[in-house]
Amino acid sequence: MGQALTVSYVRVVGVERITPRTARVTFTGDALAELMEDRPDQQMKLCFPRAGQGVPRLPEPETDDTYGMRWYEAYLAIPEPERPLLRSFTVRGYDRRLDVMAVDFVLHGDDGPAARWGRDARPGDVLGMVGPSSLYARPLPAADWLLLAGDETALPAIGTLLESLPAGARALVWAEVADAAEERPLDSDGEVTVHWVHRDRGGSLPDAVREARLPAGSGAVWLAGEAAAVRALRRHLVEECGLARKAVEFSGYWRRSLTQDDAPTEEDLAWAKEQAKEQAKEQAGEHAEE
Repeated sequence: MGQALTVSYVRVVGVERITPRTARVTFTGDALAELMEDRPDQQMKLCFPRAGQGVPRLPEPETDDTYGMRWYEAYLAIPEPERPLLRSFTVRGYDRRLDVMAVDFVLHGDDGPAARWGRDARPGDVLGMVGPSSLYARPLPAADWLLLAGDETALPAIGTLLESLPAGARALVWAEVADAAEERPLDSDGEVTVHWVHRDRGGSLPDAVREARLPAGSGAVWLAGEAAAVRALRRHLVEECGLARKAVEFSGYWRRSLTQDDAPTEEDLAWAKEQAKEQAKEQAGEHAEE
């Protein structure tokens, strides 16, 4: 049946507008101290209440009577009008002393449930949370340098990855944001060069990275953000720059004009099929070397 993920409630204890289009919301919760790990890029899902609900209805926790029912099966068992809306997030930080988790909400121009909730969040508001879990950990291979690239949705993960670097580690960052007002500090003990890409000036993440001259030596890459941009960048880095596929970690966080509630497009399915073939080839190569 697979490993279960913890489903819990979290409560808002603070809200700060860190840029004109980003709200940092801090939460506490009974399960946080047990769930949070001391590693970067912790992924989880937040559960938002439906209209008319003060608190989202969460899937029932697993018990012996549920025969190992996984959280998503229990989630789908909730009647749709009462079923919470799910959105994926990265933990921006966790203060173990205060037992407080920070999550950044990008306030898009649309009226999606996460952006709408983030604009109106107040201390005392309650959401559900699925995870985080080490099941989704994506460790990067050892390399002479690290390239991190993404849009606003990727900045929380990029921030935690940079904060985890030891002194002397070299990293290059390309971050696409709406304009200069969306830039923010990215702290690290490593040697980091940050390139901000502004959409209001016609910049785009794929174009900016394509124009870059990569350092000599071995590199590792982490990409996240809009799915089509991430796909284009990965192809460029693997096919044109010659980086090994294993050295490029990537994730399409969102799709233009679509939400996580929408079905996969033909392009999504074709990409998933291509990735499955690549993974099968890599696994076959690993077994051949053993």
